[in-house]
Amino acid sequence: MKFYRFNTIATKGRDALRFCQGPTLFASRFLYALFALVAIGLSALPISAQANELAQQLKSPDYVLLMRHAYAPGVGDPPGYSLKRCETQRVLNEEGKAQAVRAGQWLRANGVEKARVYSSIWCRCQQTAQSLQLGPVIIEPSLASFFDRPTQASAQNQALQQFIAKLLKTKGDHALILVTHHVNIREFMGRDIGSGDMVLARVSDKGQVLDYKLYPSP
Repeated sequence: MKFYRFNTIATKGRDALRFCQGPTLFASRFLYALFALVAIGLSALPISAQANELAQQLKSPDYVLLMRHAYAPGVGDPPGYSLKRCETQRVLNEEGKAQAVRAGQWLRANGVEKARVYSSIWCRCQQTAQSLQLGPVIIEPSLASFFDRPTQASAQNQALQQFIAKLLKTKGDHALILVTHHVNIREFMGRDIGSGDMVLARVSDKGQVLDYKLYPSP
C-alpha cells in the first residue's frame, strides 16, 4: 500500500481546484478542506500493511516460536549442578534478565497476546519464559538440554517434533512459544542462534521444520 504525505496530497488538491468550475467560493473551500481531511486520515494509517504478521502466523496450526534462553554468562553448567537448585546452575545475569523482559515486550508489541509457553527445566530457561509475561510457564521434558549427553540429540529432537505436532493441533489460536537451549534449536533446524534470539518455524504435521525466520533478540 502506498501512502502520501499531507503536503503532497494538499498540493494536488490545490492543483485540482484550479480546474474546478464550481459556482461559489464556498464550494472551492469545501473541496480544499476535503482534500486536507483525506491527507490527514492517510497519514494516520500504519506504514506497514503487514503489521502483526507474526501474531497472525502464530495463531495458525502451522507455526511455532522457539526461543533460546536469554544471556547467561559461561558455557554449560558448573560441575555437580542440580536441576533442583538454581544456584548450582548457570543462570541469567542482569543483562539476561533485561533481555528476556524486552523479548516479551517486543512480542506483545507485535500482537502476541495469548500464548502457551513451555520451557526446559533448566532455571535459565524458566527465568526467560517467566519474564516474557505471556502466561503460565509449563515445564516440557523434550525441551531439556542434552549438552552433557550429545548422543541423545536425535532422540531428543524426535521427542520435540512429536510434542510440537501434538500441541499445534490443540492450541487453538494461542501462540506456541518454546524456550530451550542452543543445542536443541540447532538439532531442530540445523543452525546456531544467539542468546535471546527467536525462530519462527513453519512445520509439517509431524512437527518437522519446513522453513523458518530468525528474529534477533530485541
